[in-house]
Amino acid sequence: MRLGYTSPCMNETERLERRLLRDTARAIEDFGLVEDGDKILVAVSGGKDSYALLHLLSRLRERAPIHFDLVAVNLDQGHPGFPAHVLEEHFRSVGVPYRMLRQDTLTIVKRLVPEGGTSCSVCSRLRRGILYNAAVEMGCNKIALGHHRDDLIETLLMSALYAGRLMTMPVKLRSDDGRNVVIRPLAYCPEEEIAAFAALMRFPVVPCDLCGSQPNLMRKRVKTLIAELSAEHPAVKGNLLSALSRVVPSHLLDRDLQKRLGESAGPDPWLDVEAG
Repeated sequence: MRLGYTSPCMNETERLERRLLRDTARAIEDFGLVEDGDKILVAVSGGKDSYALLHLLSRLRERAPIHFDLVAVNLDQGHPGFPAHVLEEHFRSVGVPYRMLRQDTLTIVKRLVPEGGTSCSVCSRLRRGILYNAAVEMGCNKIALGHHRDDLIETLLMSALYAGRLMTMPVKLRSDDGRNVVIRPLAYCPEEEIAAFAALMRFPVVPCDLCGSQPNLMRKRVKTLIAELSAEHPAVKGNLLSALSRVVPSHLLDRDLQKRLGESAGPDPWLDVEAG
């Protein structure tokens, strides 16, 4: 799925699409996300990222040397006034097969999350379970989610700062029950380019009112921190993503990992760095 030269005659929408297609194709190739004969459930929430994901996968499907099918799926979780018809009209306009689901998880979230608490993790788990079951019912062997580069690097810092673990969202993951494979084809795509492209394409974005009512989320604080660092050093986001693929296991403190590695750790790249 390699894409070629970008013409200087392209307009801004075409240039952005070309860059995003190239990043998406690279992630697909690097991690083997899409294979011949796949039937992929594309989860479309109504946000800019999932609209872009559906568009980019549809465009890649047109030129891919393999055959795979896409089914757009939206889940109405019972939010008051959720405009499901907006998404349905979009699916029809772009000519993609789709399915509209509705299940009231909002009531469950409100029961489980205390007043003033953060509902994102509970909401996400409930949504994921519903999508897993829908994928099996529809004969889909993969579920594509719209998480992008910024989601991955924010999760890396959140995990380290707030949970004491060094991890991020996996680009490809088989679910615990073994029934589904979750893929994140936008893993290399910058959020700012997705946002600009979505605006130019005039995707009918539907905001999540539940999450939007919670201004003090940890992710928003980490996002602000990364933005401040990026203003000082523009390579910060790219470096954080690069760090996820340039791990030096022998120089981490995981004792189980150290036992597996044995004594052959190799040269120490920090010997010339002064201790503070």
